[in-house]
Amino acid sequence: MIIPKKSKLTDEQLQEVTNILAEFECNLTPIPGTTRTIYAIRGDERHELMINRIEGLSYISKVDTVQSPYKLMDLQASLASHKIKIAGKTLGKDFLVIAGQCTIDPKNPNYFFETAAAVKEAGAHVIRGGVWKPRTSPHSYQGNSKAVEILMEAASRTGMPVNTEVMDEEQLNIAVDAGAHMIQVGARNALNYSLLRKIGEKTANKGTIILLKRSLHMGPLSEFICAAEYIVAGGNPNVLLCPRGTVPGMDGYRNHPDESITPLLKQKTWSPVVVDPSHSVGKAVYVPQAALAAVAYGADGICVETHCSPKNGIGDDPKQAITPDVLKTLVDDSLRIFELSKKYQTYLNPGA
Repeated sequence: MIIPKKSKLTDEQLQEVTNILAEFECNLTPIPGTTRTIYAIRGDERHELMINRIEGLSYISKVDTVQSPYKLMDLQASLASHKIKIAGKTLGKDFLVIAGQCTIDPKNPNYFFETAAAVKEAGAHVIRGGVWKPRTSPHSYQGNSKAVEILMEAASRTGMPVNTEVMDEEQLNIAVDAGAHMIQVGARNALNYSLLRKIGEKTANKGTIILLKRSLHMGPLSEFICAAEYIVAGGNPNVLLCPRGTVPGMDGYRNHPDESITPLLKQKTWSPVVVDPSHSVGKAVYVPQAALAAVAYGADGICVETHCSPKNGIGDDPKQAITPDVLKTLVDDSLRIFELSKKYQTYLNPGA
């Protein structure tokens, strides 16, 4: 990790550093931060001569080497001071609530507009709205690109940022070009490394936030964090890690709840953790308690499926979505637990 003395390298300085790295078969990725751009070395950073030559440049403050599978996401990396902000909230300091429908129904847009207004009233900060939907059966509803217009209209009416999932590069381009504030990567694509890198590249320097779900079949936590590393290496450090339940499922729940990995992630990476209890347990009746458990474990936010009339929803909404009234109570209770939980998080990283 190369840290310049000033806020960023000039074009001439960047070229000089790039030329040095090329001699050692390494290259460079700029990572814009809140106040400073740092430069990640991609390749084997253990060349002592290479490090010495770079540190000898008058405009370089220092070179930090992080020998871990995830150099950029590591808790000791220079990006550890990077702050992610959305809707006036700073992740880590403030609690974030993402709420809205699993799926936007293009035939009934008013349901989404009503839901968007209701989740705002309930205290949510970001509107969730599924434009495209991954489905096991090719005969099930797959979403509709026209729903992007409904999503962005809801953003305009409420003044709230919006979140939507993309599954391929075409959808990514549509969502980003439309102005979606938060891009979601679902469990099925959490290990789609080429897509993750494209997302990082497409959203670099745009302020877009990426909500990365945990893969259904993801094993070690390092695999989850390394998936995020692809996005950051592509140029966008605004990544939120989202546990959402894994397999094998637990009898009665949709998946195996995994909110308990939150403190483990916080001991390995600086990235905020936003838990999705809706997909974890899969039934609306279980969602509030699962969400509160996530907050108690130290989650920086929750992503909760909410619908003004769940029985009239499509996709997962009829079984998973809570109502805005339930969301309001959940938000109030979550904020209280969040403040209590912060006291105990200092035990994880006492030197922080």
